[in-house]
Amino acid sequence: MPSRESYSLRKGEKSLVHKAKQDGKEQEMLAAALGMRMGPQKPPATLWQPLKLFAYSQLTSLVRRATLKENDRAPKYEKVHNFKVHTFRGPHWCEYCANFMWGLIAQGVKCAAHAIMAESKTKLAYCGLNVHKQCSKMVPNDCKPDLKHVKKVYSCDLTTLVKAHNSKRPMVVDMCIREIESRGLKSEGLYRVSGFSDLIEDVKLSFDRDGEKADISVNVYEDINIITGALKLYFRDLPIPVITYDAYPRFIEAAKLAEPDERLEALHEALKLLPPAHYETLKYLMAHLKRVTQNEKDNLMNAENLGIVFGPTLMRAPDLDAMTALNDIRYQRQVVESLIKNEDILF
Repeated sequence: MPSRESYSLRKGEKSLVHKAKQDGKEQEMLAAALGMRMGPQKPPATLWQPLKLFAYSQLTSLVRRATLKENDRAPKYEKVHNFKVHTFRGPHWCEYCANFMWGLIAQGVKCAAHAIMAESKTKLAYCGLNVHKQCSKMVPNDCKPDLKHVKKVYSCDLTTLVKAHNSKRPMVVDMCIREIESRGLKSEGLYRVSGFSDLIEDVKLSFDRDGEKADISVNVYEDINIITGALKLYFRDLPIPVITYDAYPRFIEAAKLAEPDERLEALHEALKLLPPAHYETLKYLMAHLKRVTQNEKDNLMNAENLGIVFGPTLMRAPDLDAMTALNDIRYQRQVVESLIKNEDILF
């Protein structure tokens, strides 16, 4: 009859064999994840342990990035009404509750630009909704300006423009990018080389006058740098930058993070702060700039170079002192560079 000691010894041997098999399977799985081929000779423990740690760190990073990619972004912002007290001439009914507006003066409120806005260079348009003052607190944020009140494309608030045209992005962005991609992706110094300012101004006037009917084809503007210049000018002229003043600090904070995955997560959270029109415009632009970098061999423009060009174009420091704004320039570049490089993950 086998002794208790021999039984314990055999049990221990089976446990060691089982552990060895488990370790072997683990090595094979990690090797497959790293794209390695396992031969009959297993790697020594001194080599395997750091390799194992590296594999786990890589897999963890992949999982975190996949989680970022899978998070759907639900639009949480619409253009808010800009109500101010208004005196209506003649009988008026509230457009929210459909009841009569009583009184001779200040019967209700109207969604319209304040005088100070109208006098400024900022082109803001509002829908003209007429409601009781009490009703204005219950009206949803769905201000859609009448297209006839939107006189220009350039210098117009981005959300106002897309709401008026019922589009995801401004047509000037779509049209310029389509033109650039059809004939300019291999152009050396794309976006870095400047076009003639007079002709860029001509493109701007054409969009303001003709909208979607503006002709920016090669027949009219042979130099593609005219079109890239017009697109950059559009972003510079926005009264509220593509990366809004409210979201600006979060993007700068993200750029300061040294660990790549933490930076990605912070950028992902910062992007949620952008209104839908701004987010969709940035998403479309970053996908385009990624395609520009894929032609770096010809155009000599990588993500870092494009970050230098587009950092100050897409981001402006909100009321910061000159020294802080100057220090932020390098972080602006890093934000755009990271958005381009990780476009497929962040958007």
